[in-house]
Amino acid sequence: AAELGLLPASAGIVPPAGGPRQGGPGEPGLGALPGELRAAGRVLVGELDALLGAMGLREECFAVGSLSRLLAAELASCAPARNRRRMATNRAAVVFVDRTLDLAGAVGHHGDNLAEKILSVLPKLPGHKTDVMVNMVELTALQTPDEACSIIAPGCLAQPNDPAAKALWESFMNLKQKEAVMEARRHLVEAASRENLPIKMSMGEVTPEQLSSYIQLFKNNLKALENHCGLLQLVLATVQTLKHPQISKWDNFLAFERLLLQSIGESEMPNVLNQLLTMIKPYNERMPDDYTCEDFLVLLVYMYSVVGEIKGGKELDKAEEEVKKALAKAICDEAEPSPLLQKIT
Repeated sequence: AAELGLLPASAGIVPPAGGPRQGGPGEPGLGALPGELRAAGRVLVGELDALLGAMGLREECFAVGSLSRLLAAELASCAPARNRRRMATNRAAVVFVDRTLDLAGAVGHHGDNLAEKILSVLPKLPGHKTDVMVNMVELTALQTPDEACSIIAPGCLAQPNDPAAKALWESFMNLKQKEAVMEARRHLVEAASRENLPIKMSMGEVTPEQLSSYIQLFKNNLKALENHCGLLQLVLATVQTLKHPQISKWDNFLAFERLLLQSIGESEMPNVLNQLLTMIKPYNERMPDDYTCEDFLVLLVYMYSVVGEIKGGKELDKAEEEVKKALAKAICDEAEPSPLLQKIT
């Protein structure tokens, strides 16, 4: 725990007479939480105490995050736990970690990863949470102006019976985008060569148009289509992702998050919020690559997750109020609020 930089939660715990247990100077205990959360916290502490008692453990508590510190401090100082520790013979370290720290991972845009981009920009496969719809029209002779053509069944990413597709998906997850796209081209060329299709290997940067031209070679060969259908679905997902209008916005997100991580130590939160304020635009002034209301909610969750404990004050209150007003106005101006915005409002 010391190597991880964790702080012992029991340090400086002094329960004041007749009041809620407190942490260090000015640090509230569980008694300062809202009633429902306070009750849930004490239930959790009681259940942990019972579990540790059943295992005969004398624990030392460590915490990552403010709520974790309160829970760990409660366990460290409550009377039943103190009595249990006197009798226990085995020692253990218990690490409490705030799950809110996971939010930065869930809403962040993490580097140059093709798999994450595919999962983010393509529509979800109906009935699934972790797979996407791949438009298969390009492999047919059907001509339709409807991009979301519902006549042809969609493809997907899960291809458990296709070794080449499984290997390519692993490349999408583990390699940088440029290398992953080159892997897609290599797999296509190898598949086309095995089927004796007239493919010409080209060097240099891989483009979506080049991948599409290779895919077209399989179009009128039913046997080749059947043999490599899984691989073709993954390459089509790549093409559709690279051409997607949301990709430029993805790069903007990533740039903003990196800038935030670099500047948050030097800038106060009010400065970051004021930067964000200039980017909030109403519906009728918004360009395709501007952030939507949902995008701003994602950015705010990311900002407050990575910044840690915030120093309060009038300047922060004013900046937060301005962002709230601008965001509320933008939400009210939406022509067709998304299901998420409808749920929030």
